[in-house]
Amino acid sequence: MFRRIAPIGIAILAGLVATSAVASDLDIINAPEIDVSGGGVAEGWYIRGDLGYSGWIKSGKPDYTVYAPGGSVFSQETFDSSRFSKSLSYGVGMGYQFNSMLRADLTTDFFNGNLSGDSNIDLPCSDAEPSGTSCGFSHKADYSAINVMANGYVDLGTFAGFTPYVGAGAGVTHVSWDDLRSKPYCVDGSSACSGATYLSGKLTGEDSWRFTYALMAGAAVDLTERIKLDLGYRFSDTAGGKMFRYGPTEQGWGASGTKGRDDGFQKHEFRAGIRINTW
Repeated sequence: MFRRIAPIGIAILAGLVATSAVASDLDIINAPEIDVSGGGVAEGWYIRGDLGYSGWIKSGKPDYTVYAPGGSVFSQETFDSSRFSKSLSYGVGMGYQFNSMLRADLTTDFFNGNLSGDSNIDLPCSDAEPSGTSCGFSHKADYSAINVMANGYVDLGTFAGFTPYVGAGAGVTHVSWDDLRSKPYCVDGSSACSGATYLSGKLTGEDSWRFTYALMAGAAVDLTERIKLDLGYRFSDTAGGKMFRYGPTEQGWGASGTKGRDDGFQKHEFRAGIRINTW
């Protein structure tokens, strides 16, 4: 009897071992893939804060109108040279992550800076100016600005915690100029100006809203499940607008309104910020 049962038991045992091995192979084949993306995308609202540095600003040259005695326009001029300072910016915003690819936000940025430049005109600076010379000015002015933008982004996938993106935005910028401080000097290229001195003057600054658009690119780095470090580049173009008014002398000749307008500015910014998913 034992001799009959033993072969049957051995066959059953061999079958169980074989079945176990096949099941083990199937488990290996059906093992879930390992996610190496470094984190998921949390859909919903987020807040952000950013700092920016304008490494390069292209400003063009401010233009202005010159009135002559009697109330007629003498000429339309532009600054011979001008230079904007490299300004810092800071801003806050709120946005929404729609899915793994698309998000949008509304941001407000604050920045300020200064302009320095020179201009020459074919008019005397004063009655005491030497005959045959003309008048030159060195100018300085400060400005402050508030920028409000609506932005959209395309996230290009997450790789080991890094999410590259591209984006674009449009909005308005309120630019407020302080007084334009001008120091006149005599111009002729010879000794006729020797010893000529003039008093400095001021022209009242103006403010205006301007259209602005921006293009962005960068990458977000997952710090935690809810917090991302955002490192990027932004190009923005702000339209020109009012800069300064006529002085008392030209107003006495009949001039009114805006005397000078800036040519706007294009900013190339390097930016760093934090995004926090809220709910």
